[in-house]
Amino acid sequence: MLQTPIGRIRLAGLVEGVSALVLFFLAMPLKYLPPRGSETALVGEQVVFWVGAIHGGLFILYAIVTLLGWVQKAITFRWVIYAAIAAIVPFGPFVLDGKLRRYEQSQHAPEADTRARPR
Repeated sequence: MLQTPIGRIRLAGLVEGVSALVLFFLAMPLKYLPPRGSETALVGEQVVFWVGAIHGGLFILYAIVTLLGWVQKAITFRWVIYAAIAAIVPFGPFVLDGKLRRYEQSQHAPEADTRARPR
């Protein structure tokens, strides 16, 4: 997966997507569901801070890796836009991963032989 620019984009997207899910479904409920001021909510604040910081760093890394893929001409600007939208929508990176995988496979598929074949 790390051998190609598209593979690196896919990996960065998956890692960023997992970090978003951890933030949304583990850290934030830990902060906001317990009664305000409780020890659990205070721990939740710290968890949200650290998980949020890690997620923010991974988001920036995803953006950089995606832009590098565009600069290297592995993807078009349209894919950069798709990746930006996917990074904002929950579960978006996972949906984009499948589309990028198919796109990459289509780029490396052998060309169909258009010459007439003898029968």
